[in-house]
Amino acid sequence: MTQVKICGITNEEDALCAANFGAAALGFIFYPPSPRYIEPERARLIITKLPTCVAKVGVFVNESAAEIKRIMKYCGLDFIQLHGDETADFCRKFPATKIIKAVFLRSDEDLEKACAYQVAAILVDNRNKNLYGGTGMPTDWELARCLKDRKSLILSGGLNEKNIRQAVEAVAPNAVDINSGVEITPGRKDKEKMASLMRIVEETGLDRGGNIFNKR
Repeated sequence: MTQVKICGITNEEDALCAANFGAAALGFIFYPPSPRYIEPERARLIITKLPTCVAKVGVFVNESAAEIKRIMKYCGLDFIQLHGDETADFCRKFPATKIIKAVFLRSDEDLEKACAYQVAAILVDNRNKNLYGGTGMPTDWELARCLKDRKSLILSGGLNEKNIRQAVEAVAPNAVDINSGVEITPGRKDKEKMASLMRIVEETGLDRGGNIFNKR
């Protein structure tokens, strides 16, 4: 089944609910300008309460390698998601099996650049001039679909219970990343929306194989 990552976790209740609903991974955003920012100390406490089978992902934007490594160790993160302007060379500072690189596809040139990253998975998202993701804006599904046969693919960008079935059937990603689409307000999740979305993904019955969020 297509895996689901719920991102922008800021509190224990939402984290445990997402895990109970079957989320394969939870994302914690360590980017202070984000409305879903969480302090490492708080994230660490939440992570200690989570099932070991749920992957814990730290989201960083243009952060130093030293600080990323410090927070990863301190919080007990399983994966690092680089959601800024990080280069392929920067990504090589970390084990490839631990890295998810977010990209923003607008052209075939962007597609080729994405394929240059040696990482565990590519996350396709959207952005505007002020926000690195979490915009609620859809991505280019056609370009994303072109990427899936070359890289492990996580689809993000404006996904919610109304369009998730169409997205999974059209793109067949290895995983989907959900943030604003299951929120009441930024950083506070809607439990009914999470449950509904998880149920719909399960109903698609698609098995892409090669699960991304296995502990490594």
